[in-house]
Amino acid sequence: MDKQRKKQLAEAYTQSFRAMGVYQIRNTENGKVLVRSSMDLDGARNRFEFMKQMNNNTLPELKADWDRYGGKAFEFSELDRIKPKEETVTDRAELKKYQEEVDALAELWIEKLQPYGERGYNKPQS
Repeated sequence: MDKQRKKQLAEAYTQSFRAMGVYQIRNTENGKVLVRSSMDLDGARNRFEFMKQMNNNTLPELKADWDRYGGKAFEFSELDRIKPKEETVTDRAELKKYQEEVDALAELWIEKLQPYGERGYNKPQS
């Protein structure tokens, strides 16, 4: 494949819509959850599955329980997904709007689930 074609494919990929939204990582041993958001839910899921496969945690919030129970005790699930208005995101302003929407959605889920202390791994916002 020539360089020009590779460049076109890379550009198309970076501008393509990736599912964005809110997810949780749940400890099946004690029920605690970590609520997070991502501009790329599939990428977040892939990173999590790789962490489990390698039994190597990169999330400091989960460290103690990951060391205690191992990666097999954690599961990934989507809580909410944002549907795009278009198939591509072409400018920074549009991307920023999506990021704000994802952040607001995460705040709603955190408010709803209250994943603090015995219920979860999130830290209360001051």
